[in-house]
Amino acid sequence: MPAASNGGASLHYETTGEGPTVVFVGDAGYGAWLWGWHHDAVAGPYEALVWDLRGTGESEAVGPYDVDTFAADLEAVLADHGVRNAHLVGAGLGGMVALQYAHEYGRARTLTLYNTGASGDAVDADALERLSLDAGPEQSLAGAFSPAFRENAADLVADVTDWRREEDATGDAFAGQAAAMTGFEPPPLYEVTLPTEVYYGVDDPVVPGDGAESLARDLPRGTATAVEGRHLSFVEHATAVTDRLVAFLDDHAAD
Repeated sequence: MPAASNGGASLHYETTGEGPTVVFVGDAGYGAWLWGWHHDAVAGPYEALVWDLRGTGESEAVGPYDVDTFAADLEAVLADHGVRNAHLVGAGLGGMVALQYAHEYGRARTLTLYNTGASGDAVDADALERLSLDAGPEQSLAGAFSPAFRENAADLVADVTDWRREEDATGDAFAGQAAAMTGFEPPPLYEVTLPTEVYYGVDDPVVPGDGAESLARDLPRGTATAVEGRHLSFVEHATAVTDRLVAFLDDHAAD
């Protein structure tokens, strides 16, 4: 399995498919399982690249944990894999990393951001802490998925719990990632001129919709779309969201 290195941290990543590269940047605490639905929709006509944030999955739990470091980690991964151009898909903390990366580095071509605020001020720190697996498997899913989804997709929720035990960041690693998210100070957003789609959960307790809508307004080429659900609304409604993602990628694949 390939691994890049930045600042003494080994960073695990995996790729599937051929074509323009689509990079998935994870949210605070969550492992690569988060992108299983998106990965299946994208891999084939595109190359899907999924990497573990430091402290998550098979990447080393080595500090510092901040958005600038995560963006530098992403650059190390893309350089290691020889990627010249990439479409970035980020959720929560990963969306902030994608924004910072697009401002600081030259490989990004589009941004798709899920449940991401314009700054750490848009994040409810208490709600974010309750998403940690440390809060308990069932309790930690209450802010992630709607009650109807947890009831009607009980088998899938059980699978998610198993995947989380294998891959999620916990303890100090989760705390460091959460602090990176709540402490995020964005670059000048008017300078991030890439085509950007922002999706937000209507009932997201971590990043309320007005924070995501504010982000879309501040980006020169940003649009905002509401999705029913909570912080992982893009997983709960993966089919519709990934259809939109693939259409967006197709529109800009030749850029």
